Amino acid sequence: MSIHDFMARKLSISLDQWFDAIDTAYAKSIEGKLTKSEELKIVSKNLDISPKHLEKLWIRAYRKYFKRNDDLFELAYDLRKEGYKIGILSDQHHISKEALILLEARKRFDITLVSCDIGLRKPNPKFYKIALKKLKLKPNEVVFIDNQTWNTQPAEKLRMKTILFKNNEQTLEELRNLGVKI
Repeated sequence: MSIHDFMARKLSISLDQWFDAIDTAYAKSIEGKLTKSEELKIVSKNLDISPKHLEKLWIRAYRKYFKRNDDLFELAYDLRKEGYKIGILSDQHHISKEALILLEARKRFDITLVSCDIGLRKPNPKFYKIALKKLKLKPNEVVFIDNQTWNTQPAEKLRMKTILFKNNEQTLEELRNLGVKI
C-alpha cells in the first residue's frame, strides 16, 4: 500500500478524489509557494476535515509506508566520518519533510536542502548551485546520487559526477569506480 492509498482509504474516498483534493496545494507546497498551514487549510477544506486531523493522518501515512534506505544512510554517515561532505537534496512538501527528514538525520549531514524550504526543486540547476555554495565545493568535487535521470542531468551539465541509483550494491560499486574510499 502506498501513502496515497492509505490516505484515500482512511478518508473513505477514491484515490482519484484524494489526488484531486491535494493536487494544486501539494505541488505548490513542494515548490515552497505555500506554507504548511496554507497547504493544510486548502486540502482540509477540499476534504471537509480539520487541518489538525489531516496533518496527523498524513504524517502517520508517511511514517508507516515510506521506508528509508538505512544502509545507504549509514554509508553516508561513514563517508562523512572519513572526511567527505554529505548532503541531502530533496523535493518534499512540508508534511513529508516533517515526517521523513528527521532532525537526527539532518544533524548527521553537512547540508539538508529541501525544496519547500528554499522555493526550488530538482531539476532546477539553481538547486544544485545552492548545494555547491553551501558545501563550498566545486562541481568536479561532487558525486550526486539520485534515482531519477531527470535529476542527474542538471548535475552532469554542471560537471558533477553522477550516479543513477538503482540499488545499494550498484551504487557502492559506482562510488568505488569514481575513487571514493569506502
